Amino acid sequence: MIEARGLARTFKARSGPVEAVRGIDFDVAEGEIVALLGPNGAGKTTTQRMLATLLVPTAGEATVAGCDLRRDPVGVRRQLGYVSQSGGTNPSAKVDEELVTQGQLYGMTRAAAGERAKALRAVLDLADMGERLIKSLSGGQRRRLDIALGLVHQPKLVFLDEPSTGLDPQSRANLWNHIRALRDRDRATVLLTTHYLDEADALCDRILIIDHGKIVATGTPAELKRRISGDLVTFELKDAERAAELLRGRPEARDVTATEGGLRVTVDRGETQALPLMRALDEAGIAVAALSVRHPSLDDVFLTLTGRSLRDAAGSSAA
Repeated sequence: MIEARGLARTFKARSGPVEAVRGIDFDVAEGEIVALLGPNGAGKTTTQRMLATLLVPTAGEATVAGCDLRRDPVGVRRQLGYVSQSGGTNPSAKVDEELVTQGQLYGMTRAAAGERAKALRAVLDLADMGERLIKSLSGGQRRRLDIALGLVHQPKLVFLDEPSTGLDPQSRANLWNHIRALRDRDRATVLLTTHYLDEADALCDRILIIDHGKIVATGTPAELKRRISGDLVTFELKDAERAAELLRGRPEARDVTATEGGLRVTVDRGETQALPLMRALDEAGIAVAALSVRHPSLDDVFLTLTGRSLRDAAGSSAA
């Protein structure tokens, strides 16, 4: 459904050129749910907007749903359902007014668009809301309406930009079920952007980790986490550099990284090997305030690849 080669975008700023996307290559197969995962400012939305024909690439080429991105942008748009991060509804309009208008913009008759609106409301938990003003909807309801607008013309490919941003946990979980149904029920291919680790882990067949405009890793959630074999032992302590120097000499410690709050150590078997490490720190007079043992997460993968936590990176980018 997507074949991108050397895709790049540079913006002009007062301080000079900004390389938002730096020549990325990737494919998305029909029927996949694929995430572009990375912090704010990593290049996720810029990549998606280029593929949606909303931004012209500075370099590179792509085929989207069988249409050449540069030579046939109208063909791309006809095949694509695009749901932006901010949405695109008119708060003063009624739900069905927006859905029917969207259908007509894609060449549907008013009657056909009305039937399609009714069907979409039924599957997206908006069944009785056709006459409701959009400004009266909750955040979760409005987000589901955004998705309905992207599905009116029954696209083969759906782009979702940060689909659950701003939603409460219950609304997010509900939205995830609807995103899964896009593939399972509607047989659509989905490319979404997110900086939520749990969202990418729960939804996606495959993840492309993007940072500073480059794809730094790709694979299924399980494949990415297997790149960090073993368990992760985290010590909450002061004087992390001294503690790290001490534990780097231990045979059971495969990787030792000082963090802001303490120490992160990779071992083969956390349940049995955490205690000897704890004793070594204690014998050296290094007090440990807390200890945890867990399996690797996607954030650990990001940390290993980039040297920083995805959460930290997202916070600094937002700042």
